[in-house]
Amino acid sequence: MASESSSRDRLIVALDVDSVEAARALVARLGDSVTFYKIGMELAYGGGLPLVEELTAKGKKVFVDLKLHDIGQTVERATRQIARLGADFLTIHGFPQTMRAARQGAGDSGLRLLAVTVMTSYDDSDLAEAGYSIGVAELVARRATQAKAAGIDGLILSPQEVAPIRALVGPQMALVTPGVRPAGAALGDQKRVMTPGEAIAAGADHLVVGRPVTQADDPRAAAERIVAEIAATLGA
Repeated sequence: MASESSSRDRLIVALDVDSVEAARALVARLGDSVTFYKIGMELAYGGGLPLVEELTAKGKKVFVDLKLHDIGQTVERATRQIARLGADFLTIHGFPQTMRAARQGAGDSGLRLLAVTVMTSYDDSDLAEAGYSIGVAELVARRATQAKAAGIDGLILSPQEVAPIRALVGPQMALVTPGVRPAGAALGDQKRVMTPGEAIAAGADHLVVGRPVTQADDPRAAAERIVAEIAATLGA
């Protein structure tokens, strides 16, 4: 049976709010039901990056989701700055040059890099519209292979790709999946989804969940239900 703490650490709640004050209020409301938080673009650009140090000082883990992608030198320097904040995870786009630069920037800081494969709001038709000649499954696999070669710590991918990619990259890379929706929850802008239990059973290490928790009538209870589903799946 999986321990409660290991199950709880697998849930990453997305602080997709527009102010530091709103983020702090949400963290306070969730209390010890959540141990891992994501700070994405909306909050970061609203002054939220100092929250990395604030949350880690409280014993929380932090995932900075900025999806870096630029010339190599810029990515390397930006990654180094995030590492200094004490974040646990940082996302970069899964392009080989970008991944190699981020690896240089992270150095031996302990910051774990996650390469974004294909956004979970995209499907094959979206890739075709963007000019890609291959579909989601093939592109995710290609980027996963390139990420492993570049020494990247993990991948961002939809739950639907977790099982085949786990078989491709092995047990060492962290597989982190958004696109997780409890049974009966609205899909929002996600297209490639699973329930928390299904994603964990497929081999995901961490689940990123936003609105189903943060916009629930009782966010703490919503988080606890997801943790319980994860624990039940790991103990099965």
